[in-house]
Amino acid sequence: MYFAALLARTEDGWEASDTELDDVETLSDLTDLAREASAGAAGLADEETVLVYIEQEDAWFGLLRVDGEDDPRIYVSDAVAAARSSYGEILLTDELLGRVPGPEDPSADLDTLDLDGTEDGEPEATPADAATGEEDTDESGATVPAGPLGDTAILADLGLSEPDLLALEGADALSEIAEALGVAEVLEAVR
Repeated sequence: MYFAALLARTEDGWEASDTELDDVETLSDLTDLAREASAGAAGLADEETVLVYIEQEDAWFGLLRVDGEDDPRIYVSDAVAAARSSYGEILLTDELLGRVPGPEDPSADLDTLDLDGTEDGEPEATPADAATGEEDTDESGATVPAGPLGDTAILADLGLSEPDLLALEGADALSEIAEALGVAEVLEAVR
């Protein structure tokens, strides 16, 4: 069971709505959905912040943040659990997973070391990998690191610090995010 909510910051505060993801197949679709919703929100300027929250029961949650026309920012609480979910796969982009461009990309043929010292195509270890040693693979066979993944500072300027975000788990995550943003009452109306 999934729950998805959209939070748009307006001149008058935050507006919340639940959202359907039936027609969303890619990150671009999800970003467009957020931007379209912001265009329809009263008092919302083009550069305002829109958050999309996606949750699968107690398994994982993800956040997508869109600030105007900037590239979206993403955070996923458990990449392995999200990789097993159709909506989670939308958030787990190649860039977020640190995947090397495919052979169709001319830059993939470069025979150099990355700046971090790994060979091109060699996956980088993440702190979660080092701590747990756990990984999984997605449908394409690519490695997905265990634990949180993405922009841990996604809500820092809105009142939820990186350590607090990393500590969130399960069904209480949305409530705690809403409390930190000051939108608990608004969000409760759509939950």
